[in-house]
Amino acid sequence: MADYRIVNPYDGELIEEYDFASRDDVERAIGTLVEGRAVQSVTPAFERSDILLRLAGLLREHTDHLARLITAETGKTISDSRIEIERAYNTALASAMEARAIHGEALDSDAYPPQRERIGVVLWRPLGTVLCITPFNFPVNIAVHKIGPAFAAGNTILFKPGPQNKRSAEFLVELCYRAGMDRKVLQMLLPDISATSHAVAHPQVQAINFTGGTAAANAIAAAAGYKKLLFELGGNDPLVVLADADLDAAVAAAINQRFATAGQRCTAAKRLFVQREVFDAFSGKLLKATAKLKVGDPMAADTFVGPLIHEAAADEVQNRIDDAVDRGARVLCGHRREGNLLWPTVIDNVPDNAPLVAEETFGPVIPLRCFDSVEEVIGLVNDSPFGLQAGVFTRDLALARQLFHALDVGLLAINDGPGFRAEHFPFGGVKESGVGREGVRYAIREMSFQKSLVI
Repeated sequence: MADYRIVNPYDGELIEEYDFASRDDVERAIGTLVEGRAVQSVTPAFERSDILLRLAGLLREHTDHLARLITAETGKTISDSRIEIERAYNTALASAMEARAIHGEALDSDAYPPQRERIGVVLWRPLGTVLCITPFNFPVNIAVHKIGPAFAAGNTILFKPGPQNKRSAEFLVELCYRAGMDRKVLQMLLPDISATSHAVAHPQVQAINFTGGTAAANAIAAAAGYKKLLFELGGNDPLVVLADADLDAAVAAAINQRFATAGQRCTAAKRLFVQREVFDAFSGKLLKATAKLKVGDPMAADTFVGPLIHEAAADEVQNRIDDAVDRGARVLCGHRREGNLLWPTVIDNVPDNAPLVAEETFGPVIPLRCFDSVEEVIGLVNDSPFGLQAGVFTRDLALARQLFHALDVGLLAINDGPGFRAEHFPFGGVKESGVGREGVRYAIREMSFQKSLVI
């Protein structure tokens, strides 16, 4: 019997069965990548840039095929999957541009006594081999966010995708090879837990770039030793609607940034705080908009909410909603399930300690929370082990500035939701939301070290 079965989350169709890679496979792949460092060392920045430009073109050329692979594997709607490939194109393009823009600096030693009459030249150099581990929800764009900057910096790459993303990941790697990446520079494996742990601890792996859950990150950090760690670990992201907000725009952001991808995004608007003066007006508009969303076949062009990734994920979200109701919460709409499909749900009066809001919930549910003052909402937002991103709707710049300084997050979007991301912006959080920053330029620095020459 095979180690893993890829099953379509919508209709239960078996897509593929396969066995995980072994520790020996990991050893062979890392050995190949060690050899590949010599290839990267003689590949100038402009050639790495040209390869990434070709990759961008191939991603755009094969958008439909990649999108269909993603939708079949994950249940993401086909429209969302096409948007993901367009973002992956932008990520590859940005990686190509930044590969040509890596620069150092010159330092005058005479800035402090004694006079040394020397010049220091400080340059960025690749770390060596980077282990890139990606989640299921954005299997191509997050992979390009890791492979692109790692390659641009001159590293070799061991790529471990989510197990259900085997087909989309294999096709992405094939496009990388077609674009000109040497096979000794990029290797893909799907190892089991033991073999993955072996890769994490391997002395020839210099950095680990991981997107996923906190428990897995803790295990990686414990095994990694003295390696560079770049972790993006999700969040419990708030969307704050103040009394002066454009309510229609805030509703649109809540819908798009919570119910898209069936709520399975690290930056989804998972906690929605609405000031008391506009709570009824906002919730009325939100319920009306939610009722119009189509739920069902993710391959249909007009479907907005598809299935969750698997039965266990759907069970977890349903159980958290049920638990909140048992604690006194009130379901305003939704709370319907068919297989892995969960209808978009709006709920209020959820106790602050209920797992639905106290923990990161990966599903299409909006918990509404009323608040009175800005000081109150700051306390509510910051009362979380996570601190990834936040969004606030207000016309008051002074209040926006106050929230920017007070909230424990890596990014605050004004008059937008916490799901804002541009491929060239820094991306990452504080507290348990991760370590380091992605975003192409910043990820290149994370996967490099500074080396100095004194003349």
